[in-house]
Amino acid sequence: MTEILGAADLSLMELHEFFYSKNKLELSASSEHRIVDSRASLEKYLKQSKTPIYGINTGFGALHSTSISAENLGQLQKNLVMSHACGTGDEIDTDLVRLMLLLKARGLSYGHSGAQLITVQRLLDFYNLGITPVVYEMGSLGASGDLAPLAHLSLPMLGMGDVHVRGVRAKGSELESLYRLKPIELKSKEGLALLNGTQFMLGHGIWACWKSEELFQKANRIAALSIDAFDAKLEPFHPNLHKIRKQPGQLRVAEEISSLLEGSEISIQPKKHIQDPYSFRCIPQVHGAVGDVLNQVQDTFTRELNSITDNPTYFPEDDLILSGGNFHGEALAMAMDFLCIALSELGSISERRIYKLISGVHELPPFLVANPGLNSGFMIPQYTAASIASQNKQLSYPASIDSIDSSAGQEDHVSMGANAATKLKRVVMNVQRILSIEMMVACQALDFRRPLKSSEAIEKDYSDFRKHVPFVKEDVELHRLMKAAEAFLFPKES
Repeated sequence: MTEILGAADLSLMELHEFFYSKNKLELSASSEHRIVDSRASLEKYLKQSKTPIYGINTGFGALHSTSISAENLGQLQKNLVMSHACGTGDEIDTDLVRLMLLLKARGLSYGHSGAQLITVQRLLDFYNLGITPVVYEMGSLGASGDLAPLAHLSLPMLGMGDVHVRGVRAKGSELESLYRLKPIELKSKEGLALLNGTQFMLGHGIWACWKSEELFQKANRIAALSIDAFDAKLEPFHPNLHKIRKQPGQLRVAEEISSLLEGSEISIQPKKHIQDPYSFRCIPQVHGAVGDVLNQVQDTFTRELNSITDNPTYFPEDDLILSGGNFHGEALAMAMDFLCIALSELGSISERRIYKLISGVHELPPFLVANPGLNSGFMIPQYTAASIASQNKQLSYPASIDSIDSSAGQEDHVSMGANAATKLKRVVMNVQRILSIEMMVACQALDFRRPLKSSEAIEKDYSDFRKHVPFVKEDVELHRLMKAAEAFLFPKES
């Protein structure tokens, strides 16, 4: 699938299919030609030009007015990578580093960055050989792109920095002996091409979109199971209600819930109550809104996936170098902040359903055990879910509304998109844990509805879950069952 690099636009799902396949990353012939021709054209342009060009024959940031001699242009780019590798905090997951390698190679493959072919090929070598540079969570302002993380991504290409390879940590200097990968000698502009860009933010955001789609789909199925477990009414899911609201996500969720519960003995039995709490009655309105936000965010990240975000940018067809701000992550930061809010709400309403299911109403025993008092049952998993839901609310404070002046005022407005990215990752994982607790609690409650059965679809979900998480008759170490529930619902992709 060489089209993963080049001019053809990709969808997030096409990228997902490739990323989790065993396919090698390759440059198409057309991509190679673009890269080679662009580099040759850029070098010709630089020989003929007498004017200062930012970052190519000048310093960086506030040092943009300092001229650099021709013999020092390569050293300038190497110094850029070394000096900008100032990341700190936890290392990011190797899967995210692999995704960053792919995205950086894709951005350079368009032929607007002036990179050498060997430089782009080295990114592909790392991806294909399973060499993942050590990249840290903290250090990027989200403009001028993700400087610190991308510097760490690039260091091993120069024989520096650290990598994970063959299950161990190694020095970038060891790659020549391990894989015969000689350090690359950067040429003019290449350090900028590697460091200026949004690949840290983009990688996190794409991963979050993939995971959020999974969370959204499973949240709807788990909510349907909870509806029958709580003996809730299906009247709030009638299509007439949602057609007059005209919100597409709401209508879609209502239709899905109704379809999932079709044929349920529990849903058609007479109800003793008039209305259900909002956490059940308003599932279409809340889940639907989350789905609509997810669609908007996916559109933003699809556009960014198919964009060029380094600076300056070379247009060989016009023999033109333009210095602008395509590295600024505002669009991504705002989208990730919005997704944080949406996912936080998905977790919040799930936690409320957990609370109702253990509350001893609708003919369910308190805390879902037959002998409450002696047994605490599912009292404390709700505490855990509440704690996580509260943390999500704290993490949903938008990073994109903050900015701190940097580089002596030259870079005076930044997106903080990297902070939006790392907190979004935490929210994604938190919602995964809350939904796993809801699944465990809902299945426990459903057992108290027997001999009545839910629909065929829900009974299948219940049966599959019970192969991994048993009914709880008396108190056990519930954290083990919570981990088993999460592992079943959200297996790791490889």
